[in-house]
Amino acid sequence: MVVFFSLAAFAAALALSVVTYASTRSYLLNQRSDVAKRQAFNNAQLVRTVIDNDPSEIGNLVTNIRSERGGYAVVHVDATDTQNEFFYAQEPLRFTQSNLPQELVSQTLAGKTGRQRFSFQGDPYEAVGVAIPAVGAQYFEAFSLTDVERTLRTIQTTLLLGVSIVTIAAGVLGFSTSRNVLRPLRRVANAANTIATGGLDTRLEPENDPDLNQLATSFNEMVDAVQTRIEREQRFASDVSHELRSPVTALAAAVEVLEARREDFSERNQQALDIVSTQVRRFDRTVLDLLELSRLDAGATESHLEYVIMPDLISRIMTRHNYADVPFVNSLPPAISNQEVLTDRRRVERVLVNLLDNARNHGDGATRVGLDSVIDLFDDLLLLSVEDSGQGIATSERERIFERFARGTASRNSTGSGLGLAIVYEHARILGGRAWVETSMSGGARFVISMKRTARIPDQGDEI
Repeated sequence: MVVFFSLAAFAAALALSVVTYASTRSYLLNQRSDVAKRQAFNNAQLVRTVIDNDPSEIGNLVTNIRSERGGYAVVHVDATDTQNEFFYAQEPLRFTQSNLPQELVSQTLAGKTGRQRFSFQGDPYEAVGVAIPAVGAQYFEAFSLTDVERTLRTIQTTLLLGVSIVTIAAGVLGFSTSRNVLRPLRRVANAANTIATGGLDTRLEPENDPDLNQLATSFNEMVDAVQTRIEREQRFASDVSHELRSPVTALAAAVEVLEARREDFSERNQQALDIVSTQVRRFDRTVLDLLELSRLDAGATESHLEYVIMPDLISRIMTRHNYADVPFVNSLPPAISNQEVLTDRRRVERVLVNLLDNARNHGDGATRVGLDSVIDLFDDLLLLSVEDSGQGIATSERERIFERFARGTASRNSTGSGLGLAIVYEHARILGGRAWVETSMSGGARFVISMKRTARIPDQGDEI
């Protein structure tokens, strides 16, 4: 809109300026020509009178004839033979007939009155040639157009300045208009972004303009419908998961009883019991994961923030969950490594354990756990990574792998619930970061979690 306003104003102002300049130039030059022609004819009449009365005074007359500043006059007097022809110049040391346009001189000597514009010593002139056949003479006078040219140059500069001012003003007007026009759309876009990040209670304020108010009303109704549907789906998933918890628990207890009497069954029944036991545990894991995701979606899980030393926390988590044999590489600078940071240790534990379990179940086991830091444009982040020795994740699956019930190509036949990485993604988001996967140095998968690093500010009494 700014470009459109600017170009439209520029084109209109330029066209108007060209027309104005052309009209003004034509008017000033025509006016100047009329004045020059009238004065030349008056002076020619004076030359005729002098030649009629006393031809010998023609030289004095030309020298003293009245001409405009910057101009000059030349008189040609015929004689019986061409050797006695005379040209009388007003300023013979500066101006002669040779300075006049030869075409005009030839035309006037032939008995035709005319005028012609020319340049002399870099200045513009208009010459008028008047034939006086009654006395056998021709009168020439040159008029300076310097004043006219100076006036036209001033007008041209003024018009160009006006075009620039109009273009800039139109751009400012277009910018202001576009801001006013797009302000409601920006509010809609901001509200949509807020809703997309989980703020389902965001609504647009009523507008004074009827059309915009209709847009705001329709948008709010759409958000109400979306919020109702999402809440209904979340409630349904939560209710289903909760209702399944009791029968799954009963099934697990029954399976434990059967496993305690495993030796009483035949080999075929033992195989069937193993299948049932495996599927019940998988079902129980899925129900628990669904319950956790339901609480995350509903925002029912509170964060319990406390100051911890991250390398120590990770080492304890790995030891507690029987992953102490996995190499842990702490790449934090010493000043940061021993510094307490504010985080939710339970979420960090859930993320790390899920990634280690995922590496064990789908990536032939974890080969390395890493801790590093990075500073981006907005935040100071901690990076927690888990590498495995599996087949890796195809590039086309790296975004989808964190979706619910999504499985990579290498884990199609695994026994996982397909919710572990989705839980990791949600916890990473709550911790102020995100989750992604890339290829490790060994060719396997490298899952990375970023978390905001908020260090403890020492009290005045603390030792530094």
